[in-house]
Amino acid sequence: MADVKSLEKAVEALDPAALAEFRRWFAEFDAAVWDRQLEADATAGKLDALLSEAEEDYRNQQHRPL
Repeated sequence: MADVKSLEKAVEALDPAALAEFRRWFAEFDAAVWDRQLEADATAGKLDALLSEAEEDYRNQQHRPL
């Protein structure tokens, strides 16, 4: 937890330009982590039930055009 507090203090000390750059970097980093987790979950079959439900809704015309 001490590491997190150190990071918080370091982020709080950033000037506006550096904070904007950090924010951009973190958004990209966080999205990449999320993408890897989603891919791993899909590969492991953890999303199969949701896919089946969506396919069933589509077959039963329980959907609307985008």
